[in-house]
Amino acid sequence: MLRFNVLLWLGTASVALAAEPGTVARFRVEARRLPVGATPVHASLEGLPLDPPGGGELALFEIAGDEARLTPSQIEPGVVPRLWWVLDGATTAGGTRRYELRRLVTPPDAPAHEDAVSLEDDGASLTLGVRGTPTVAYRYAPLEAPPGQSKLYRRGGFLHPLWSPGGAVLTRVQPPDHYHHVGVWNPWTHTEYDGRKLDFWNLDEAQGTVRFAAFLSRVSGDVYAGFRSLHEHVDLTAPDPDGRLVVLSEVWDVRVWSPGDAKGPRIVDLTSTLSAATDRPLTIEAYRYQGFGFRATAEWNDANTHLLTSEGRDKSDGNATRARWCDVRGPTAAGTSGVLFMTSPANRDYPELLRIWPVGANGGVENVFFNFNPAQERDWVLEPGRVHSLRYRMLVYDGEISPEAAEGYWRDFAEPPRVVRE
Repeated sequence: MLRFNVLLWLGTASVALAAEPGTVARFRVEARRLPVGATPVHASLEGLPLDPPGGGELALFEIAGDEARLTPSQIEPGVVPRLWWVLDGATTAGGTRRYELRRLVTPPDAPAHEDAVSLEDDGASLTLGVRGTPTVAYRYAPLEAPPGQSKLYRRGGFLHPLWSPGGAVLTRVQPPDHYHHVGVWNPWTHTEYDGRKLDFWNLDEAQGTVRFAAFLSRVSGDVYAGFRSLHEHVDLTAPDPDGRLVVLSEVWDVRVWSPGDAKGPRIVDLTSTLSAATDRPLTIEAYRYQGFGFRATAEWNDANTHLLTSEGRDKSDGNATRARWCDVRGPTAAGTSGVLFMTSPANRDYPELLRIWPVGANGGVENVFFNFNPAQERDWVLEPGRVHSLRYRMLVYDGEISPEAAEGYWRDFAEPPRVVRE
């Protein structure tokens, strides 16, 4: 697998190179505005000699005058390989920063090191963490139904726990009021396939379910750790011999990025790519809740939770309104912690309509639920042979962030600095 990390034997400051470098590529980063925080950026490596016969280690350097500063970097393999790094807060608005990708001869005694962003597998979940501190877990093995409840609630393929930088758990699974709620998940409620109505959200309807099928990739490194997994949306009413027909395929790409500040906010990106699994279309029918959902910790309720959307709405008036982002925070063991949920301008029906439990909703339980819904207002037909992607970012933090900072974080996601290969 093509990947490179920080060369620790060189250190992280400006360095004198151990061997005459060979420049593989030069890049410039054009910042149209000042990034709010650490921002992932990437450059295409199409056509570059990434694995020549002579070998050597690839390393990225930021060039400032006569100095070359080693920058943690990572290559994402693919048809068009991409080089990723995290732009720190030293960028000036309207300014340009320059980088060089160089090939170095690594000394034979270069010490091994652990990835800055790690991935651990315990046989049921993958946990992605930053410098030894967990950030999010992906539950791939089916979580059994709660005792005494229908086996239909058995399900895998969701994110939980989601931890704040200080270690507070911000998600909840299988709460008694909605046993089908599982941390951060992405099913569809009202769909139609071959004349049959299928519900993949309310599992007790016995119409459909979502299951983890396979890992397509896993990676860890000095810039990000993540995975790609295949989910299958299964028609439980199909008239085939097994009563099980996969009608919708979904690929999750989840990444945790190395933060600029070890104690600062964590960035978790989730991209869902959907495609019809047969030669017939699947229609996601308009409905008030479905798609990207978040069920919050039981500690949060109407009285102690701050919820604010990009349009200035809150828990009292935010339901069924549109928003680029939604900031949700409340009390935790780490003090105050929260999640800033962001949606991409490339998503369907952007900015998506929201499902937010209003004050006093849910029979007085008063817990917190949030949902970006790209099919709340109109049907979405998934035709065979086409793919559809939905991109979301979660900024997980301790303390508080202002509306101005939230808007800045969203712009870092939606309009990242431009990288040009020279």
